[in-house]
Amino acid sequence: KLCMSSYTQIIYQIIFATKYREKVLLRENRPQLFNYIHGILINKKCRVYCINGVEDHIHIATDLHPSVALASLVKDIKIASAMYIRAEGLFPEFSSWAIGYSAFTYTIKERDRLIAYIERQEMHHINTSSREELISLLNEHGVQYIVKYLE
Repeated sequence: KLCMSSYTQIIYQIIFATKYREKVLLRENRPQLFNYIHGILINKKCRVYCINGVEDHIHIATDLHPSVALASLVKDIKIASAMYIRAEGLFPEFSSWAIGYSAFTYTIKERDRLIAYIERQEMHHINTSSREELISLLNEHGVQYIVKYLE
């Protein structure tokens, strides 16, 4: 008997920010947030490569299970993590996540470079603002955008 399955290999870099890019994600509690988000992704049958971020945004490198829609996944992560942040008191100044997100795709050959980039977020943002980083990624991936809507 022939059994059909779905096979995919699409690595996503998902980025979302705090509301108004407020710098409220305190370094000492970020690992706890990242572990929580990792658990959400595992429960959605996603393969997680890396999660990291700075005071005002996070990056996730993951693949998506074929049954998972990107927009639904991001919505679920943002809702659940915001509730978790409040319940645990992780970031006292956190109000919410910004509306929207960015997502870019990568090949398996680019995976290690992407992971290294996400792991170096603290160092990267010494000289580059979150907004500058986003504009650079949008341009690199050929995504059209309206400047006034970039938070």
